[in-house]
Formats: sequence, structure tokens, C-alpha cells
Amino acid sequence: MSDISVVEQRINLRLNENLELRRQREKDNLVWLQANMNPYFFLTMEEHCGALDLLVSSLDTLGMNRHLLLADREELLIVAGLSQAGSIYKTLTALREKPTYAEITHSYGSLPGSEAVLEIQRYEFKKVSSRDVRAAKNIKLPRGLLSKVEAALHKLYPEFNFSELRSMLTLLAVNNIDYLKISPPERIARLLCLYQQGRYHDGLYFAVEEGVDACDHPEIRILFSVGNPPGQGFLEQVLEVFHRLEGRVSRAYCLEIATGVNPHFLGTFYLEKCSQMGPDFYDRLRRELYNTQILANKGSLYRQYVLGDLANGEELLMINAMVAFCHTSLAHSQPDVYDLSEVRRAFHTSPEIALALVRFFNARFTPELEEREVESRRLQKEVEEMIAGYNTGHRHFDDLRRTIFATALLLVRYTLKSNFFVPEKHALAFRLDPAYLQEMKDEFTADFPSGNAPFRITFFYGRYGAGYHVGFSDIARGGWRTISCSTMDDFLASAGTLLREVYVLAHTQHLKNKDIYEGGSKMVVVHDVSDLSDSAARLQSLYKVQYGFINAFFDLYVTDSKGRAKNPLVVDYYAEEEPIELGPDENMHDSMIELIARQSLKRGYILGGGVISSKAVGINHKQYGVTSLGVITFAEITMAELGIDMRRDVFSVKLTGGPNGDVAGNAMRLLLERSPKVKITLIVAGSGVLFDPEGLDHGELKRIILKENIDSFAPEKLHSGGFLLLSRERRREGLAELYKRLAKGVDGVCEEWV
Repeated sequence: MSDISVVEQRINLRLNENLELRRQREKDNLVWLQANMNPYFFLTMEEHCGALDLLVSSLDTLGMNRHLLLADREELLIVAGLSQAGSIYKTLTALREKPTYAEITHSYGSLPGSEAVLEIQRYEFKKVSSRDVRAAKNIKLPRGLLSKVEAALHKLYPEFNFSELRSMLTLLAVNNIDYLKISPPERIARLLCLYQQGRYHDGLYFAVEEGVDACDHPEIRILFSVGNPPGQGFLEQVLEVFHRLEGRVSRAYCLEIATGVNPHFLGTFYLEKCSQMGPDFYDRLRRELYNTQILANKGSLYRQYVLGDLANGEELLMINAMVAFCHTSLAHSQPDVYDLSEVRRAFHTSPEIALALVRFFNARFTPELEEREVESRRLQKEVEEMIAGYNTGHRHFDDLRRTIFATALLLVRYTLKSNFFVPEKHALAFRLDPAYLQEMKDEFTADFPSGNAPFRITFFYGRYGAGYHVGFSDIARGGWRTISCSTMDDFLASAGTLLREVYVLAHTQHLKNKDIYEGGSKMVVVHDVSDLSDSAARLQSLYKVQYGFINAFFDLYVTDSKGRAKNPLVVDYYAEEEPIELGPDENMHDSMIELIARQSLKRGYILGGGVISSKAVGINHKQYGVTSLGVITFAEITMAELGIDMRRDVFSVKLTGGPNGDVAGNAMRLLLERSPKVKITLIVAGSGVLFDPEGLDHGELKRIILKENIDSFAPEKLHSGGFLLLSRERRREGLAELYKRLAKGVDGVCEEWV
């Protein structure tokens, strides 16, 4: 026998021995998995037997490998690994997009030869849009599913509104039919009830179900539902809350569904039961989970205060609100000195003052606090002494930061009511006594109109922006404008001038309303979409801000028969009804107008559906162009004085405001109807700039007026020398940020980047 044959026999023998060992190890692996994994794990993996085969065959190699990639496809990622600090976070932050379904399972026991437990992460990326939901028809449910789920609901959740069962099951089928196919009726029933309760509770719902006993491993089930949840990074923030509060998640099943309007997050979390879990733990967990709607888990303040264990999430939320208030109160006067980064730096360098301000606020507004006045006076004196004594030896920074902290103190002292201690909130609101402006240095109010002082100022703060409502009389009316900022520079500039802008607009409205019973007011919100390029995500974020702010508004202004805030968790120092009327302005869409009216009726606001104008029932400002008619009439009178008849003569017009807006859109409509010879040469709007030296094509303008913005204008309809500059289509070349421009020349339309 040759040497080669001997070697070949030896190799074959070794391979056969290894195969036998491998088979035995796989049997051992399977036995271990069956003994240590929750039965639901095998149920949910039924459709992915290949991934399960890989896990069984390679489980024992996890001591040598950090993780096993069980599936990696466009719509599916399954990873097995050792449960270690940050392992889930690392996976989630590396995902290319937000998952629509997430399943995280930990073994009950440690892996053989290791102190760590097994961790299985599964993420699905099935894109279903609201448009898909609205277009879905004739959806067939799995046979017998409806009756089985109905029986499970009667048993587990008899309070369920069964009239919605079929439509909700159909919605779930459109989003994830596989979920329905593999899930037991009890699991589906739980999910449907969670979704329904989330809707009924204005988009936030939390529940605890005890007595869950899986394979002799007692667990606590946490149900958490969010309507229109934050974007990328939300799931890791939720899991970080559980980790920070030392609630060990053994299993998690999270589904995000499209509903035809806004998405909805449905999370079921199973915690290992331990002695610390009681009413106080659940209450804190609920508040911190709700807090994720306003507090982002990014940024240096979050790392310093929350991850550095200086403060909890609620305390940092108040600090963030103070940062926004100080920036918007000071930057309009001295933008280079009190820019946002400098204001943040003040709270970075002095956490003891920041937390003292929070304690003072808590003393004033914690519900049912004993000896509130005594404690408030003591803490106010303590904060004032800390601010007065602030001295690092750097005079410039000391003066600047004392001013910032003094401004934050004004927010706490002059707030008359706030929804801070209402857990189910999507935004913060502070109703201020405007007298605080008199305590600010003259340099910070010199650019406000002189004369009447405001009757009320309300400050709003949310995850994606901030805003003010300023009213110059008790009964006041004015529009709500939302400025969506596509770059951080836009946001910082708009936030820096926010208070002055809303103050001036409200004052102007008050002068206009001099002959009617309603005084003037205005609400302006700056909305940060600088990190969102997708139009659907921007719209979702816009609705998140507006929905959060209007509900915060109702938290303060829905009152009982005595005029006090109806919610007992709102400490009310003002204690009087306040009839405030809103109107639609920039970025206020018809669907949101109707929602605000419905929410006002639901919450019991004194004005009911009359809280906002331009609803489907009533006078729609956008349809009738009430404001624009006055503008055009004024222009006709003025031009006539100059010898120009706008209805017969040639003249040119430049406009600020898009064709889809209330005022500018109707102004264009009226001009085209009344002035056949008008040349609209320039339109500047949020989506860009539209210019035509010979006047924009009337037919093309009519096509988009009151429907779309200037970015929908067909550039081939421009005359030579005209261009369309698109503010939302940009790219970087080195340090320069360039914008797309479509220019019309003698040879047609060409694309440029400028």
C-alpha cells in the first residue's frame, strides 16, 4: 500500500470519527436548546428551519466565536451570540434601516462551559407603507383565525371592542401575514388589544401582566404601545430603559405596523421576576418609557447625566427643556453669544446648578406635595445663591452662564402650570406669566414691539423641536405655523429668532383684531428634520410634533368647572379658563386640522371643535382665501394710487410663500383670476426658489396652486433664463454644500449644482 493510500485512510477515519462526534454534539445542542429556550422560540422559528439547523449544528462553537449569523437576507437578519453588555445595542446601531419586527430571546440557563446565556436576535424588514394599507383590498385571513382570536379575546380581554376585530386582523394581515400564520390565537389577541388600547389612550399605553409562568421560569409581561413612534434608534432606547432600571428582559417581541395614517409600535417584553418588582418599579418604568417620546437618547447631555448616573430620564428632560428655553429667550438678541452649543455647555459644566433648578421645579409642581410653599422658597433661595456665587475665575464665561441660569430660573419661577408630571405626554408645555420678561435685561427684550405686554406665553418642548404660543388678550386667536428645518443651520437660525418672531406676529395680529372681541395671538414651532431625507419620515415627524404639542396644550387648558386644570397631575397656579383659538398656517395639513378639532372635543376643551378654524365643516380659510383676499384688495388699492390697474395693466409680482400655502397660494389664485397680464417672476418657498424673468407660466401655476409646492413646477415650462432651485436636494463637495438647480436655456433644461 502506498504512502498516499495510508494517509487517505487515516484522514477518512478521522473525518468519520469527527462526524460521529458532531452528530452527538448536535444532539446535545438540541437537548440543551429544548431545555433552556422558551417554547415560543421554536414556534416563531418554524418558518426558518434552515436558521434553526445552523444553530443546532454550531451552538457549541459560541465559546470560540462571538456570534453566529443564522440568516442574512434583504428582509431578514437572525444572529445568535453570547449575551454581553452592549451586544443588542451594537447590532441595532449597525442595522441599515429600522426593523418592522424585532424578536430577542435569551436562554434561561448559561451555555455549557460559559457564564453567559444564549442571545438570539431576529429582525425583519418588511416595508409596508400607509399607502399600501389604504390600497389593500380583499385581504383573506387564514381559515378559522377570526373565531379563534375572538374566543381568546373573550377569555383574556373581555373589555375589547369586538366591532373592530375583523378590521384590525385585516390590518395586521396586510402588515405581516406570517405573524398571523405562526402565532397562537392568544398571542394575536394580546397584540390586538395592545393596539386598540394604544389608540384609545392617545398613542401611549403601558400595562403590566403578572403571573406569567413559562417552563417554571416566572416572568412579568410588560405591554407598551406607541402611536407614531420616534424613528431610527427607538428600539435600542426602549431596551436601554429596561437595562438602566435593572429589569432583565428575557424575551421581547416588537412589531411596528403601518395603519394608513401613522405607524404604531407594539412591544411585548418579558422580564425575569425578582423581588424589586413592585408598584414603585412599574411606575418608574412606565414614566421612563413614556419619556422616550420626548427625550432622545443621543447627545453629550444624555451621556453625562443619564448614562453617567447623575440624573434619571425625567430630570434630564427638564434640563433639556431649560436649554431650549434659554436659547430661544436669549439668542434673538445676541445669536453669536448665546448659541445653542454655548447654552448646552453651561449645563454641562454646572450639573449641580442644573439639578438644583430641577429640584426647585419639582417642589413647585410635584402633585400632592406637602409643605410646597416652604420647600419652594428654600430651594429658590438655594438656586439664587448658587447662581450669584458662580465663579470659575473666567469672567466672560461666568457672566454668560449666570445669565443663562438666571433665565432658566425665570422659567421655573414664572411657570403657572405645566404638564411635566402627566406621564402620558408626547411633549412638554409651560404656561408662563409674561411678567418674567420684565425681569430680563433690556438687551433681551429691546427688539420686541413696544406697547401692550402679552397676556400669556406658553412654551412647548418636544423631541423634534420647540415652540411658543403668545397671546395678547384672554380671548385670543391666531394661526399655528410650523417651520420644518431641513438643515441644522436652518434649525439653529430659526430657533434663535423663534421667540421674537412669534411675539411680533402675535402683536401684529392683535393690532389687526382691534375692532373685534378676540385679541391677537400666534403659535410658531421650529421642527428639526435635518437628519431625515425621506419625505414620508419628515411627514411622520411633523405630525409627531404637532400631535404632541396640541395634546400638551390640552393638558394645560382643559379645565374643570372651577377653572383649574382638569388633570389632577397639573398643579395650577392660574386656575382660570382660557379660551384660545387657533388657525391653520404653514405646514398645517387638513388631516391635522380635523384631528385637532376631534381631540378638542374628546379632551373636553371649552371651545370644543371651535379650537381651530378651516375644518371640513365651517369656513375653510384655504378654500375661500379669506386672508389673501384682503392682501390682494390692499394691493389693488395701492397700485391704483400709483396709476396701475391690476385687472388690466401689465405688472410683475414677487412672492414669499409656496403655492400650496393658505395665504400665498390663494394670493396667486386671485392674481391669476383677476389679473390676466400679471407676471409672477419670483416665488420663494420652503422647498426652494422659482424664478422666471418673463413671468411664470400661468397654466402650470394653476396646476399646482393649493395642491403642491414649487418643487412640483415643471421646469420645461420656464422661459429662457428661468430656474428652479431645490432646497431639499443637496450634496457635499468637500466643505461646500451644493443645491440642485434646474435652469432653462436656449437648448432646454440643464441640471446644475450651486
